[in-house]
Amino acid sequence: MTRDERFRGAEHPRVFRAPSSVIGLIVAVALALVLLGDAALRAGVGEMLLIAPWLLLAVWAVYAVLFAPHVRIDGEGVRIHNPLRVTAIAWARVREIDLQWQLRVHTDEPRVYRAFGGPVAGRPGRPPLRRDAERDRREPPAIRDLVVIQDAWEAAREVAPADGAVHRFWDIPSVVSLLALILWVIIALFISGGVR
Repeated sequence: MTRDERFRGAEHPRVFRAPSSVIGLIVAVALALVLLGDAALRAGVGEMLLIAPWLLLAVWAVYAVLFAPHVRIDGEGVRIHNPLRVTAIAWARVREIDLQWQLRVHTDEPRVYRAFGGPVAGRPGRPPLRRDAERDRREPPAIRDLVVIQDAWEAAREVAPADGAVHRFWDIPSVVSLLALILWVIIALFISGGVR
């Protein structure tokens, strides 16, 4: 596979997210729906609405910690989405990209931005029982993803505008939804008599 086949050009954005995060979010949502449905059938909709914010807080935590963190690359630069914080780094500002437990982007500030989502260096696997040429040539997915990101940086930095910036900002939808859930929890506590 060539470098161009892996990245498919700077105009096509690519997102790197752990496959287990998608599975975790699906399991959390399914479990919350089953529990909320059971509460509605057994206790009624009113009681279910008092229980719902607690379950939705757990689903929100799974979303914010497991699913939301990711790394996105495109022709402009790399975007690191961590829990509640997002950093967009223009390719012209990047000095080095490496992998030490997680993806690290070194900038000219100088500062290092770590990605909690995306390629993650896992522990080394066990050696295979049988040695064969096919298994010896395989590389870990994190290394393949790191090479794709580095190739995108190398391909884009020559044509990237020199006035690129590093933007750090809050993940507004996650913060607003967290505040709404906290407000719902407080209302549910007052209605149920948990707070006097």
